[in-house]
Amino acid sequence: MTMNKIAWLIDSSAYLSNTLKDHPDVYVIPINIHFGLEQFVDGVDLTHEQLYDRIRNGTASIKTSQPSAGEFALLYEKLGKEYNSIIAIHVSKSLSGTLSSSISGAGIAQVQVEFIDSLSLSAGITGLVERGLQLQEAGQSYQEIAAALRGMVSKFRNYILIGNLTQLYKGGRLSSVQFYLGSLLKIKPVIQITPQGELKELDKVRSHKKAIQYLINKAVEASVNDGLQHVYIMHANAEQQANDLKEAILQQAPHLQFTIGEISTSLAVHAGEDTVALLWYL
Repeated sequence: MTMNKIAWLIDSSAYLSNTLKDHPDVYVIPINIHFGLEQFVDGVDLTHEQLYDRIRNGTASIKTSQPSAGEFALLYEKLGKEYNSIIAIHVSKSLSGTLSSSISGAGIAQVQVEFIDSLSLSAGITGLVERGLQLQEAGQSYQEIAAALRGMVSKFRNYILIGNLTQLYKGGRLSSVQFYLGSLLKIKPVIQITPQGELKELDKVRSHKKAIQYLINKAVEASVNDGLQHVYIMHANAEQQANDLKEAILQQAPHLQFTIGEISTSLAVHAGEDTVALLWYL
């Protein structure tokens, strides 16, 4: 058994930054994606390009499902033999059953795990793990690290600009009337993951240009009022838009640092193409 090392377990809704992608102690369990009767594994056998092509041209219903408790148990049995400590950080339990499956899997495997409900997704999970690795490097115990990360959860902020209403409508988060009126009036909804880990509509903005300015204003305000230092910009097949947003923010807050990345296929199923999000921890 490897001594004094922590296994970090996350689900594939998380954004894999270079730090996480290249770290030998970070493990990712994939979420499942269903197109009608077909099933794919997030990040394994379905590329972003294939997903967006299916969204644009396919007719089958699209949904996601969490990994089973059995899948978690197999991984936990392996990790329990190789590590003394395990910390699992998952997508908000209000948005997915992944955390519940993870807890059940650990029970089956009979291993001790520190579970953390990120109350977020994507870069929200990323930021927690990156901070946890820093605390680990500083010599803190896994219990101390878990406690610190639970305290950090409440400091998460996010603003998500939906690029295409179609996927929200197909996923049941928009009524047919809302979808029709939103498309007709070119409304750009800005949604947010609340401190309780739930999705809610934060604002409606007329025109894409005004919506982008809305995001710019939020980042600049946090920079001035809250001492914001680092921002994640996540996007759904909209890298140029993400880079343009970064440059626009830098014009008013030149000290800010940025990480730009693409959301996972399991999240793009719901958010849709051209979605852009700003996320950070204070």
